[in-house]
Amino acid sequence: MLDSVHFIFLVFLGMLSLVLVMIIIVIIYSIYQYRFSVRISGWSEIINKKITKVIVYEEDEALTDHDFIEANKDPLFRNLFLQKLVDSEKKFSGAAKGKIKHLFEEYKLQDDALKKLSQKKSHLIAGGIQELTAMNVEESLPEISKFLTHASPQVYQEAQYALVNFNGFEGLHYLDTIQSVISEWQQLRLLSSITHISENSDGLINGWLQSSNDSVTIFTLKLIRKFQILSVYSMVAELTVHSSTEVRVQAVQTLLSLENASTITYLIEAYPDQPIEVQFEILKAIKSSGDKSSLNFLKNQLLNSTESAVKVYAAEVLFSLGQQEFLELLSQDESSSKELIKIIKHALQEKI
Repeated sequence: MLDSVHFIFLVFLGMLSLVLVMIIIVIIYSIYQYRFSVRISGWSEIINKKITKVIVYEEDEALTDHDFIEANKDPLFRNLFLQKLVDSEKKFSGAAKGKIKHLFEEYKLQDDALKKLSQKKSHLIAGGIQELTAMNVEESLPEISKFLTHASPQVYQEAQYALVNFNGFEGLHYLDTIQSVISEWQQLRLLSSITHISENSDGLINGWLQSSNDSVTIFTLKLIRKFQILSVYSMVAELTVHSSTEVRVQAVQTLLSLENASTITYLIEAYPDQPIEVQFEILKAIKSSGDKSSLNFLKNQLLNSTESAVKVYAAEVLFSLGQQEFLELLSQDESSSKELIKIIKHALQEKI
């Protein structure tokens, strides 16, 4: 009995000791975190003053700013300084931007950013690429290009963006071989960085339109829309039979944006063989075009389509094309079904 009590007492002491150790660890960690946050706060103040002096007052006390000189010896401080400069670069333009770049060069922060490219952690590599791109370190491009095939999306997306940011349209050469999916957000980033396209670019664009990577094809269609590349109209039209529904949808949008007189006729002919998503896109295109040559087609869809949603949209398009009288007469026709009457009244914006 005494042995049992003694054992329980020892277990209790052991657990108590473990709890005390954990409490001590938490306290020590909290103190460390507090001191670190205080240090970061102090560093941020020093850096902000430095940036403000350079941008607003055009002063850089590089040799007399002892607090800055001392702190700049710490790699953590330099990393924070680099981050602050990158953030500031996004907020300013013109002369202020040039002064930020001057600070970056003066304190050789390019070396710190380049070192991140040799790290193993993806977020550090991506951060380094972002910093080099933001500070327009064009000589780093060969190193950045090596990460186009990196396993981490975070890394290869930054490498893709960097190439386009530096070289514009010419930086898209990786579309020839890319196998990874270009996300919608990444497509927007790339498109926003391209301000013009090269002359005689049709060959490249045609190749990308035929890519086995659907996201490359979709991105290229958006590129065609942005720059109104009329010469590839026939290639875009061929994509209305693509295996991907999303590619077909994007192709319809692109055909409409290129404003060819035969577009609506072509889309109506292609309509029967399309999945429902593409059919809706074609109906939207007809509505946007305002092409009244499509009236018979729309009336046929309203009366004969097996999809209620198609009937609804066809009625709305007819209304938008000025066919209110036709719709009213049809709704009053005794042979019209209850469903059809409801659809028409919805299009006419009447209360049922």
